[in-house]
Amino acid sequence: MKRALFALVMALAAGCASKPPQPDWQMNAHSALERYIKAFMSGNARVEAAEFERARTELASTGDPGLVARAELTRCAARVATLVMEPCDGFEKLRVDAPVAERAYADFLAGRLAPADAALLPEQYRALATDANPGALPSIADPLSRLIAAGVLFRTGRADAVTLSTAADTAAHQGWRRALLSWLGVQAQRAEQAGRADEAGRIRRRMALVSGDR
Repeated sequence: MKRALFALVMALAAGCASKPPQPDWQMNAHSALERYIKAFMSGNARVEAAEFERARTELASTGDPGLVARAELTRCAARVATLVMEPCDGFEKLRVDAPVAERAYADFLAGRLAPADAALLPEQYRALATDANPGALPSIADPLSRLIAAGVLFRTGRADAVTLSTAADTAAHQGWRRALLSWLGVQAQRAEQAGRADEAGRIRRRMALVSGDR
């Protein structure tokens, strides 16, 4: 997760050892975004809101709309990973001044990426953006990136049973309660729609265990 956040938000490379150390805003924003992701995925609303605001404030202190746009995309990506398919309003307010790669990533999250822009995405997403087959999902090493990709597959109607189980297993392994409940909920709904009552019941009982109702 650290690698994914660093690549997404701290794209201002650290530079060689002879250069001055990173400014405080960079380290503070990176740490706050990392804590935001953990809190959001686990369902800690109070910490989530405070850490995102802290990160955004640090990035805004630079006056660079591209950096703030990346923070907003981090928030939108976390929502997609937990199947919250809301418009990315925070980014859209900054789109006009955002770098082209950030615009492509926003379109990817929204499920409307132009095929010609796939090369602008982070490498782990390119195969899924250009191939209708979701089989590349399990090969994404970073758990957060894997869940984000699964969310995009769901949004674009390409999430099969393997996608759902991969996403649920990923969330479970990380202990991300909010994400796990979201993906288990979809699994239960599909099992119910297919008339697999025993399977749906088993998933619902697991959800109750995760949410503390059992």
